[in-house]
Amino acid sequence: MRSRYVSAAATALDLVESDPVAAAWERESALEGFTVGGLAGHIAAQVHSTREALDGDFAGKERIGLFEHFERAAWRGADLGNEINTRVREGGQAAAEAGPAALVADTRRALAAVEAALPGRDGDETSGNPYWAYATSLDDFLVTRILEFVVHSDDLACSVGSPMPVFDAEVFDTAAWVLTRLSAGRHGQAALVRALSRSERAGGDITAL
Repeated sequence: MRSRYVSAAATALDLVESDPVAAAWERESALEGFTVGGLAGHIAAQVHSTREALDGDFAGKERIGLFEHFERAAWRGADLGNEINTRVREGGQAAAEAGPAALVADTRRALAAVEAALPGRDGDETSGNPYWAYATSLDDFLVTRILEFVVHSDDLACSVGSPMPVFDAEVFDTAAWVLTRLSAGRHGQAALVRALSRSERAGGDITAL
């Protein structure tokens, strides 16, 4: 999972660094409430939050599993005015104020530090976002970041008219596995199976988030 994380981050950052993103930095993105730069800043935050996770103190926090994290996530299904969604947008926009070149340079330095640190970890260490009320394993935390990279890379690519970047197959499999589990939990297994395999019986929305 550690190598998948590094691969996902590198692919997403290549998109953030692309000329179409820099040219559209101040424009509204395809994701309501975000500018293109703000959305790029949110993608970059998935690197910086991992660097914080590697050095965080999680003593005394309850440790939970990956899907319990998503069950507790306040942003799932919440409106745009939700406190956490507002904080996420404000954080992305604050990061974007440095401009595209500075944001990318700072994030690549952070990713290099993360990449250097990860081989010394076994993935089962207690970790997570220091701002969460609970903790997860390091590998589970990295899965949540991989999902963010994949989903928001599509948002960013759509915002500037670029194709969604092609992630390494194992990276994409990780994101697709989580989205599939979350979708089935929300809509039921039958809805998911029919949407993916039987167009004549497919229903409506099967979104996971």
